Amino acid sequence: MEFAQKLSTTPKSDAERAAVLANPGFGDHFTDHTAVVDWNWSEDGGRWSNARIEPYGPIALDPAASVLHYGQEIFEGLKAYSHADGTVWTFRAEANAERFNKSAARLALPELPTEVFIDSLRQLVQTDRSWVPSGDGEALYLRPFMIATEAFLGVRPAREVSYRVIASPAGNYFGGELKPVSIWLSTRYARAGRGGTGEAKCGGNYAASLAAQMEAESNGCKQVLFLDPFNDNAVEELGGMNVFFVFDDGRIVTPELNGNILRGVTRSSVIQLAKDRGLTVEERKITLDEWRRTAENGHLREVFACGTAAVITPIGELKTTEESITTPALPADSVTMSIREQLLGIQTGTAEDQHGWLTRLA
Repeated sequence: MEFAQKLSTTPKSDAERAAVLANPGFGDHFTDHTAVVDWNWSEDGGRWSNARIEPYGPIALDPAASVLHYGQEIFEGLKAYSHADGTVWTFRAEANAERFNKSAARLALPELPTEVFIDSLRQLVQTDRSWVPSGDGEALYLRPFMIATEAFLGVRPAREVSYRVIASPAGNYFGGELKPVSIWLSTRYARAGRGGTGEAKCGGNYAASLAAQMEAESNGCKQVLFLDPFNDNAVEELGGMNVFFVFDDGRIVTPELNGNILRGVTRSSVIQLAKDRGLTVEERKITLDEWRRTAENGHLREVFACGTAAVITPIGELKTTEESITTPALPADSVTMSIREQLLGIQTGTAEDQHGWLTRLA
């Protein structure tokens, strides 16, 4: 599929772009262009067409567009990294494309060919190459998304859909020096339920987490943790990240995928890198009681969260209305920081990519 190009006539100036890149934040600024592909339903299953690069700007939607009324929407998140030789690479884009299509199937949206997904990233990054930051820990965050644009007020899958990619220069997700964060335990809200959309990366899941996130912030926490109260208070995931536990016998435990939990690309990468080191990784149910008990008896040594935006972040404390479960200070040779450094090294080109996870974009 060829991407036509309609370039912006009012791109940011070199000075404006430099000011943004000096302090990119996260999700605060956007590049000059966007990638777009349209889909229309037909008797034979529909077709993708009109692939293009166009200026970044508002999307014109009919007030009756399906996405506004029925929430037919999905998205992904991945990063483009500047390497020392000036090339730009992304990490495990094929895995993101696969998850994107799983989300599409769950939300009754059309699947997008993997080659179109990756080429849309490549076309946008090549067009806005000057927006890729090169500072320590910085990257160009890529946000592919799909929305139902057909104007109708009937409950059925939309017959007109728009796939788009926007890009945003990104610094450290939590800002400043990496330190263990405090997590709030949500006992009032649930992120997902059995048979729901928990495994899909759709906006509704994140909207459902915002009230709990506000509660977390009001209690001095960076993120919120959700449990399954109908399954022995099993740990599920954070509002936007998966969670791992490291025990004193070298075992690493992470909640099993059960349909409620997002299939994190960083999660699966951590599992692979841990296994490469000969560590035992268990994907199983881990309950709040086990977390509390092993923290008290000293068997639990490290807890960390992981995701595309934050990569790997150590968790120092789980707070509830009644207690605080703390994790010991990270040792110099912690599994958390060692895997984080290796993962970042692969992404930025300073460590060997043994699994062929990198794809060159520019």
